[in-house]
Amino acid sequence: MSEGALSLEPIVVAVIVAMAAATVVTKVGGLWLLSRFDVSDRLEAGLSVLPGAIVIALLGPELAAGGPAEWGAGGVVLLVMWRTENILLALVSGVVAVVAFRAVV
Repeated sequence: MSEGALSLEPIVVAVIVAMAAATVVTKVGGLWLLSRFDVSDRLEAGLSVLPGAIVIALLGPELAAGGPAEWGAGGVVLLVMWRTENILLALVSGVVAVVAFRAVV
């Protein structure tokens, strides 16, 4: 391999595959388990906002400890989310914005 080529260690690939498998098993198992019970409207509403709450719980401390680049990217995320109501597009926009703001600041 050339010096600039990407090499993957087998242990890294195994860990990534194991994490992906654990994620799939958890999701499928959770959906299967939830299909066995009668879900109230309140529980269903709580489960529907859970992905957003998890994102906030993970990124909130990073934003609180961040500087101008992170706060600017947070503003971009809010603006994109407000305009599009698409959480994936908002998160991708935030990642691009923080990289761009860090390069400028």
